[in-house]
Amino acid sequence: MAVTQDQIRDALERLELPDGGTLVSRDMLRALQIEGSKVSFVIEAPSPAIAQQMEPLRRAAEAVVLTLEGVETVSVALTAHGPAAQPGGNSGGGLKIGGHPKAQQGPIKPQGVARILAVGSGKGGVGKSTVSANLAVALARQGRKVGLLDADIYGPSQPRMMGVTGRPSSPDGQRITPLQAHGVTLMSIGLMVDDAKAVIWRGPMLMGALQQMLGQVDWGELDVLIVDLPPGTGDVQLTLCTKAELTGAIVVSTPQDVALIDARKALNMFDQLKVPVLGLVENMSFFTCPDCGGEHHIFGHGGTAAEAQRLDLPLLGMLPIDLETRLAADGGTPIAAGDGAMAEAYGRIAAGLVQGGMA
Repeated sequence: MAVTQDQIRDALERLELPDGGTLVSRDMLRALQIEGSKVSFVIEAPSPAIAQQMEPLRRAAEAVVLTLEGVETVSVALTAHGPAAQPGGNSGGGLKIGGHPKAQQGPIKPQGVARILAVGSGKGGVGKSTVSANLAVALARQGRKVGLLDADIYGPSQPRMMGVTGRPSSPDGQRITPLQAHGVTLMSIGLMVDDAKAVIWRGPMLMGALQQMLGQVDWGELDVLIVDLPPGTGDVQLTLCTKAELTGAIVVSTPQDVALIDARKALNMFDQLKVPVLGLVENMSFFTCPDCGGEHHIFGHGGTAAEAQRLDLPLLGMLPIDLETRLAADGGTPIAAGDGAMAEAYGRIAAGLVQGGMA
């Protein structure tokens, strides 16, 4: 039986650092990859000086992972955390985030990434980012190797929803090492900038940053990369659809007529840009009263289902308004990572995508 990332993390949790904590609890584990019986990862120290003292820990990490069933070889590298990249500025190693996009030979498809799925919506506030995060986690629980790219440059929310507070590193100033959370490889501009500061960029800088996060991130071997788009039909959507090799798109909407008006615009955009729409997700479909058990359709009923039928598209799922989902997102552990009705609902959507060969 193949070893899992969770088993490796559990093994590494047994190694206590001299000043307290573990590699996992201190967020020092990077680029964990499993290829058959081969395991590799990077230990990122807080500074070069500390990294020089961590060779015994590196050897211990190799040894403890090598004891796991199904592991034959382990490769562990040491690196050091440098200054965080800033918009239009330099990170450690000279990496510059943003700026005008570079000329491309053709559509970007990161090496090792089998499929790229965009999750979009016509308007904000319909729960697109919540669906993206939970779908990524649900797919990981289905055994898929999953990446999550937060492409909402102006309003990144995935670091909070996924519970990630570390900074991606760039040891050589060219390639970016993403972070890991809940079995998902994650990259977001929100990990590169102060979350209290606004990203004030014109279109070209925004497009350059998106191009970097697609093409300069070491995503590793992924079955699917989920791209959480910003709402609307603007620069990011146009850049992604024309500059990346997309497998397809998923559109999220509420049943409300106002939301559906904008969802139709997103659907039309994907159609014009020749990106196949894999299906629709109706979020906030209903609310179940915790006191009386009654079902209430706060935003209307069946609108997304009717739209999917009209367009002959699959309705991938109908998700209720759920307090626990919101609390889980705010707490940094997506609801799909646990058990219960909502986790099962996301699991069914993920299973449908896997069975259909879309993820």
